[in-house]
Amino acid sequence: MILKIIIKRDFKYHSLNIINMTKKIDYISLFARLALALGFLSAVADRLGLWTPLLGSDNVVWGNMESFTAYTGVLLPWVPPYLLPLFAWTATIAEIVLGVLLLIGFQKRLVALLSGILLLTFAFAMLFSLNIKAPLDYSVFAAAGCAFLLYKESD
Repeated sequence: MILKIIIKRDFKYHSLNIINMTKKIDYISLFARLALALGFLSAVADRLGLWTPLLGSDNVVWGNMESFTAYTGVLLPWVPPYLLPLFAWTATIAEIVLGVLLLIGFQKRLVALLSGILLLTFAFAMLFSLNIKAPLDYSVFAAAGCAFLLYKESD
């Protein structure tokens, strides 16, 4: 919002623009950040077994890190089995870090870009290792698109 003040001095009118120093909250970007953050952190909570006591084992995807590591092997069949825990934990740590940074709004533009890249990596791994339906059913392309839009809109 810009406040325009017109000053009359020496029979001439001068225009002075004063910028409002209060920043308006962008609720759409805030919602996008929270949705991405909670998606990352919920997936981490699932693979760490935090959802299982609340929802039961029938209502979680992985339920523990071993199951997630096995799923990582499905998505990355070219990775030697002894390296799968490294890839699984790298993805998990990346999701924790990005999720927390999205929640607190730190370095929003960079974090949104990195989130989009991570999600697009997940989507293509699912596409090439499983089928087109998997990343579409889990809205991974949509989440990546959301992250890239947040990157584009962030200041």
